[in-house]
Amino acid sequence: MAEPTTEQEDKRQRRSRKGEERRVQILAATMRRFAEDGYQNAAIGDIARDVGLSLPGLLHHFPTKVDLLLAILAKRDLDSADFISHYRSDLRGLLKGMVEIFRHNAGMIEVVRAFAILNAESLMKDHPAKTWFLDRTVQMQNDIAATFERAIADGSIDGGIDAPAMAAELIAIMDGLQMLWLRDPNRFDMVGGLEAYVSRLLTSLGLQG
Repeated sequence: MAEPTTEQEDKRQRRSRKGEERRVQILAATMRRFAEDGYQNAAIGDIARDVGLSLPGLLHHFPTKVDLLLAILAKRDLDSADFISHYRSDLRGLLKGMVEIFRHNAGMIEVVRAFAILNAESLMKDHPAKTWFLDRTVQMQNDIAATFERAIADGSIDGGIDAPAMAAELIAIMDGLQMLWLRDPNRFDMVGGLEAYVSRLLTSLGLQG
């Protein structure tokens, strides 16, 4: 079998880049639709029109709406991976890092809104994102609790602290602040709210400074 020529390889790479750029456009349009309509009500035909594609053209990249959803969730996992690995080993760094994540999220309200809607919808029976959101919540609580437990083990904080309960409290605080912000971003400062909470928590744990 003949080896591909340089010209053939260049064409293949250009097609690959063009296809990847189109996928990025489709996922961005999907996030906007999910943010406006929710997963259940979003129409795949509307997403195709948003990016100037025919329905068959979009289905070439993502055969079903579930494939679109799973691609978005996979991208979210990649986006979160660096934060989790960088901050979870140190309690003070983890808490400060949560504020930085909120600061980052404040600049992408459509993405945050879409995931908040998907999270709520995933509570419905047989929703395709149900397992992803459950696993994500369990993993988040376990990671945060493990960081508290390491701080207890090295004597940084009081050994009587209930690590899983603190992890659940932090998740609840973040979810609640985010919801207030999504309802009225001009009125409520999500980042400032979490920053103030983290400051009080660090002081109570003896880690402020």
